[in-house]
Amino acid sequence: MRSRKPATKAPLRLSLAVQYACGAAELPPRARLRAWVSAALSAARPASAQLTLRFVDAEEGRALNRDYRDRDYATNVLTFIYAGGENLAGDVVLCVPVLVREAAEQNKSLLAHCAHLVVHGLLHMQDYDHERGDAEAEEMETLERSILARLGFDDPYAAPDALPVR
Repeated sequence: MRSRKPATKAPLRLSLAVQYACGAAELPPRARLRAWVSAALSAARPASAQLTLRFVDAEEGRALNRDYRDRDYATNVLTFIYAGGENLAGDVVLCVPVLVREAAEQNKSLLAHCAHLVVHGLLHMQDYDHERGDAEAEEMETLERSILARLGFDDPYAAPDALPVR
């Protein structure tokens, strides 16, 4: 289980690489992604993080999901953890065509959906997991809502017809 960090702590040392292997004009710039990453890392408050965010096409997304999860389809986000705890290291891979499709289906902006999945992937990197039961799913979703609200986004789990597209 995760250990909660004390309120006073040195600032996070963050090394963030962003790779746009597949583009969409609406993808967020690096500065915005860095803000989202910093906010998401406030959950477990590691001392340092060496991370890569990679935006990929459906072919690469499918290959990664197939090779690492035995699921032969492109998924929205994959998290690869190389080191956990106080010194995080890992990659978050976002499949652009899946993000675009899901955002449209859920009546959300691509920006809002992307922010949600960046936060979601980084919570996984900090040992939060919605697949370990209802209690952990609720904890993770509560954190997602809180972090996204601080970033100015609506509740990602609200009914799609209740949210305006920004």
